[in-house]
Amino acid sequence: MVLSSLLLAMTSIACLAKETIVIEDALGTQRFTKHPQRVVALNWDILEQVLALDVVPIAAPNLPAYRQWVVNPVAPDEIQDIGTRAEPNLEMIARLKPDVILAASTQQDLLPLLKQIAPVVYLPNFSEKENAAQTAIHHYRLIAKLLGKTELAEKRLQQMDESFEALREKIENQYPQHQQKPLEVVVMRFASLNSVFMTTENSTAQYVLEKLGLTNPIHIGPRAWGIKQERINRLKYVEDGYVLYIHPFPAEAQLKQSRLWQAMPFVQKNHVNSVRPVWTYGGAMSLLYMAEAITDSLLELGAEQ
Repeated sequence: MVLSSLLLAMTSIACLAKETIVIEDALGTQRFTKHPQRVVALNWDILEQVLALDVVPIAAPNLPAYRQWVVNPVAPDEIQDIGTRAEPNLEMIARLKPDVILAASTQQDLLPLLKQIAPVVYLPNFSEKENAAQTAIHHYRLIAKLLGKTELAEKRLQQMDESFEALREKIENQYPQHQQKPLEVVVMRFASLNSVFMTTENSTAQYVLEKLGLTNPIHIGPRAWGIKQERINRLKYVEDGYVLYIHPFPAEAQLKQSRLWQAMPFVQKNHVNSVRPVWTYGGAMSLLYMAEAITDSLLELGAEQ
């Protein structure tokens, strides 16, 4: 009797020991008995987060466009392309037999179907109510816990903070006249030759600017995705600051021939430059990639003045 009770207790303890991975996502409390190995990432920010933890997911959507717009981290060829983010191929996902599916707000309406295939961890971001950068960092830690990569995640987050400081120092050294007053910088994307996507207070770009000791002279309140589309003439108020536009922008050659663009005060002062492709709707490490790209663009400008 005593032996049976002891065995029962040991079995219960063993079962509890296995159930050690407990995470809190947008669906509530999720429990896993082991770290998932076969991971499907249904959004680009999630794909980036997984790759930045040295894990290669078995599948992700629209990989050619990811490689054009997000770029880093590099998506290996071995990842199976499963269609678009809004309409991933559910049959293909099921055939891949994933251990877990990581989904975002783009797949919200698909959650009931996805749950029939495998456990789903739901990680939405970029709503008007969120600070996108802080949410990305939180998701990075959450995915790291799920995949058994917490130590690596914390190491890289610490390295990221150290890199922010080093990049900030580089900018200050290049622009010593702005050490008393923060350098004014607008980071944006072109929507067309006549309109731009301006970043807002809750955007990842704003977070990066603050980490680099820079200030945005155009203040726009929180918006979904951290952007607001404006006519290009909104930029005419940037008189002493710098304007950086993120690639890709196919109409760049036409832009430089635009009289309106040439009349902008920052263009006349050569306070404008492009930024290599970085993803402003990405995961935690995109904050670092963005900071590095912005710094390189500003250093290039500073060297010319």
